[in-house]
Amino acid sequence: QVQLVESGGGLVQAGGSLRLSCAASGHTFSGYTMGWFRQAPGKEREFVAAITWSGGRTYYADSVKGRFTISRDNAKTTVDLQMNSLKPEDTAVYYCATGQVNSALVALGRQYNYWGQGTQVTVSS
Repeated sequence: QVQLVESGGGLVQAGGSLRLSCAASGHTFSGYTMGWFRQAPGKEREFVAAITWSGGRTYYADSVKGRFTISRDNAKTTVDLQMNSLKPEDTAVYYCATGQVNSALVALGRQYNYWGQGTQVTVSS
């Protein structure tokens, strides 16, 4: 079974940085896509960033472009999300997800069939 475990969340002031990690296990992830999503209270889940496991191609939501960076370590089967210049509106539970995702559909959560439990990110003003 595929297991995804997020870590690195916490409380940070606006303008600060956090680095989230997602540890993946239970499968050979070549050919898979890893995505980061977030959900704030009262809001729908939204796409943040994604990366293809083999090629390392990245995708970002417009709201985080230039501030967030997604990366992967194939040897450790981990995917990180470096978050800089954090804003209060970045406050949410962040989830990592993976699956065999068409490159044109990386922003659609329904395309991912494995999800982690999430990690809380809170940005204070």
